Amino acid sequence: MNKISWQDSLGEAWQALLETLYMVGVSFVLTVIVGIVIGVVLHVSASDGIRPNRILNAVLGTVVNIGRSLPFVILLVLLIPTTRAIVGTALGSTAAIVPLTVGAVPFFARVVENALREVDSGRIDAARSMGAADRHIIVKVLLPESVPGLVAGATLTAVMLIGYSAMAGAIGAGGLGDFALKYGYQRFNTPVLLVAVVILIVVVQVIQSIGDLIVRSLAHRR
Repeated sequence: MNKISWQDSLGEAWQALLETLYMVGVSFVLTVIVGIVIGVVLHVSASDGIRPNRILNAVLGTVVNIGRSLPFVILLVLLIPTTRAIVGTALGSTAAIVPLTVGAVPFFARVVENALREVDSGRIDAARSMGAADRHIIVKVLLPESVPGLVAGATLTAVMLIGYSAMAGAIGAGGLGDFALKYGYQRFNTPVLLVAVVILIVVVQVIQSIGDLIVRSLAHRR
């Protein structure tokens, strides 16, 4: 394979960045939606939750723990049949959304559960004394009060997804990971490899800075 200069690789790097942002963005939205639902169920069904259910909590907690314990590279391989069944292919950025989401949901679900646990029980008791139903307590007390923690956790999840997307490039998912392997590592082209690394660092820094800014803004309003 012929080497290309890092300047000539910028076009491919831009396309790879767009692919990374696409698969990370979609999987992030799906992760937040599913993770919030699972996290709420875990918290509500806990022994000290507003609707304790020992069996449901134990089963769901075990599934989440198993999901968190699997290395992402192994998860990528295990989900190839499932990804192919859902998307029609196991290659490309769209296909990568499936393992990215499955890999991130258990982590974010625990983040949600922990954030909800930090809500002052006095607020829940006050809502109960006013006759609030469980769903109203969840929507109007638990979730609003835990927003700063949820935003901080969502920021960590987005950063984690960036790393996962780079690993997914090893099996043909596209994005910056695939770009780094194809144009950098496999061609022994260190400058091009560094281009991918620098772009990933910048993306992570931007995401983390935005998340921190939102968290500080929410903290000042409380």
